[in-house]
Amino acid sequence: MTNHTPHSRPIGAVLAIAAGLTLSGPARSAPEQPQMTVERVVMLMRHGVRPSTKFPATPAGTTRDAWPSWSTEAGDLTPHGAEGIRRLAAYDRDLLTRQGLLPATGCADGGAISAWASGSSRAIKTGLAFVETLQAGCKVTLDHPANEDEEDQFHPDSAATALDGDRALAASQAQFPSGGLEGVIAARKGDFATLQRIVGVPVDTASTLKATPGDKPDLKGGLSFGSTAGQTILLQYLEGMPMEQVGWGRASKADIRAILRFHPVKFQYETRPAYVAQRLAAPIVTRIVDALSGTGGRLTLLFGHDTNIAALGGFYDMHWTMADYPRDDIAPGGAIGFELVRDRAGRRFVRAFQQAQSMDQLRALSPLTRAAPPSRSYLQIPGCGSRKALCDLATFEKITRERLAKPTD
Repeated sequence: MTNHTPHSRPIGAVLAIAAGLTLSGPARSAPEQPQMTVERVVMLMRHGVRPSTKFPATPAGTTRDAWPSWSTEAGDLTPHGAEGIRRLAAYDRDLLTRQGLLPATGCADGGAISAWASGSSRAIKTGLAFVETLQAGCKVTLDHPANEDEEDQFHPDSAATALDGDRALAASQAQFPSGGLEGVIAARKGDFATLQRIVGVPVDTASTLKATPGDKPDLKGGLSFGSTAGQTILLQYLEGMPMEQVGWGRASKADIRAILRFHPVKFQYETRPAYVAQRLAAPIVTRIVDALSGTGGRLTLLFGHDTNIAALGGFYDMHWTMADYPRDDIAPGGAIGFELVRDRAGRRFVRAFQQAQSMDQLRALSPLTRAAPPSRSYLQIPGCGSRKALCDLATFEKITRERLAKPTD
């Protein structure tokens, strides 16, 4: 089932038919367009539910009580998380069959599905749970590096990104509101109060954003703590832990949604600035370009991390709302996808979508059906004319080609 040989492609492989996407505003549902034939689908998915990437999740003294324990190793996909991914795959199997990309019975033709995962265990296990459900009993190869430390399209090396730390910092600072970083902190005053009530000790809101030589900016302090703590408490909720364990019994679902707002803030200033994102996302964008231009199968699946999706968002300045998560946040198992479609006249377009389970769907491991689907909506593509949720391929080519060739500040 798996191929442990590293499989990545150099940047700039195929640009003749490229895919580009800029989104603004909240996700919107698009009407069904039965006259459109779906020819290819590419989907970049975040791994499923995991514990914090280290134990304890935050340093001693930053919480009144010890963080609840997990039976899964730090940062790895939990059995609950794997089952949530299988629920998504079962839903997508039905959808892709209706779109004509998968057969109603039996296995897809050899090469119809291409799948790559990051070298991290949680991404590989997510990919396996998804493809083994999508094509049960069929052989689908999941390519991935031999180990997590190996550079690949999900973790490009410094030579490929060629980031100037000072320039990256300047690009990030250019996004600050009029009050600078203090203004960012002030805007989250209410969320800090909620977080402090949950962790049970005073939270130092002071934050810094510093340049990192050859890398993206590094956000430290209260904003970073809020991102880590908020994600950890969210993951407890999604894992189905009893509410007396979720945030030490001091966090309601509304509280979790409030403190989750720290997560996209961290990405906004570390990963999404165009100068940073257009370098970090370039290998994945190239993979998307190749897939939509006909390299690989009709279905291309990429299993990575929230950082990859955030970088993709910054590359195209795209924005979304996944299920009941904050704007631009990235749900575990959440994905941004691209469809190559053809109308009756033979003209080709690209349309983008977001997909994610709601918090309660994942917590309860609810079956996902046509009557009870995950959050899934087409997204506006600014710069592509007035056709809602559609971007003609020529415009799509131009956007991506220019951004890959000449990243902006």
